[in-house]
Amino acid sequence: MAVKLGLDAKLFRNTGTYGSPTWNEIKNVKDVTLNLEAGEADVTTRGNNGWRATVATLKDGSIEFEMVWDSADDDFTAIRDAFLNKTALEMAVMDGDVLTAGSQGLRASFMITSFSRNEPLEEAITVSVTAKPTYSANPPSWMTVP
Repeated sequence: MAVKLGLDAKLFRNTGTYGSPTWNEIKNVKDVTLNLEAGEADVTTRGNNGWRATVATLKDGSIEFEMVWDSADDDFTAIRDAFLNKTALEMAVMDGDVLTAGSQGLRASFMITSFSRNEPLEEAITVSVTAKPTYSANPPSWMTVP
């Protein structure tokens, strides 16, 4: 059994094209959360012996993370600008390096839907970011590095 630590997981931004990606690790992140859910449809029948039956429908995903407010950081600037300009960013949230065989995670074009600045009195200014898959020629996919 191979245990994976959150410390070793990585978030990447594609600065190339979909077909020839150039994965740039976004290092100015902490406490990344990949949310994966599915909608539900009720398929209960009388033949289910009194039990409700459910099937999964459309999948839903999002990435939530925090960044230190650093306007000199290229990734911070790209994410901020994507929010302000309503443009998509292709990202991959992986359980390891994007070049390491066996690493896996969600790859998609994301829209930044939340970019909230936090200003605690005795800490660095941070920003809480939420990214959700958006309309794209390339639908979201679960990527496993061969």
